[in-house]
Amino acid sequence: MTENKNEEQTLENETIGESAAESVFAEEEIQAEENHEENPVEKDELQLAHEKIAELEAKIEEMDNRYLRLQADFDNSRRRAKLDMEAAQKYRVQSIASDLVEALDNFERATKIEAENEQTKSLLSGMEMVYKAITDALAKEGIEPISSVGEEFDPRLHQAVMQVQDENFGSNIVVEEFQKGYLLKDRVIRPAMVKVNE
Repeated sequence: MTENKNEEQTLENETIGESAAESVFAEEEIQAEENHEENPVEKDELQLAHEKIAELEAKIEEMDNRYLRLQADFDNSRRRAKLDMEAAQKYRVQSIASDLVEALDNFERATKIEAENEQTKSLLSGMEMVYKAITDALAKEGIEPISSVGEEFDPRLHQAVMQVQDENFGSNIVVEEFQKGYLLKDRVIRPAMVKVNE
């Protein structure tokens, strides 16, 4: 019986001790929380850290955007350079073609001369051969004369220098060509000078 009482007393003392320890611990936690809430230095440091994080995140986002813009600019400039190179390749003969069409005009005028003797006929025949060789070479490079007479007037291809009233042609149809025009693939080297029906 005495043993049971001693055990009960011991248990009671231990329970009281634990309760006292728990209450002391709880008080220390409350005090620590109060101290933490009351400490403005820690609160300011925490706020500064959050502001710094937000600032760094904004900088990262700005750098990402800048990188994406630079990448897009680089892709665009590379694409433009490729298109420029393709255009330069496609129209590489334009400058020489512009000069050669003037020479072709002179050849055409010369071949229309009436031959009076065999010597002149022979000379004209040789000029026609040279003229054909030049036009064939130009055709291989994509240079073709613009068809005009009987075609509808197109301001991109034709330059109207005169207007007439001719019943044999419809309205806005090219009646006569004064000077041949030439195309280099899809680009006009020189528009044809024409007479247009009203």
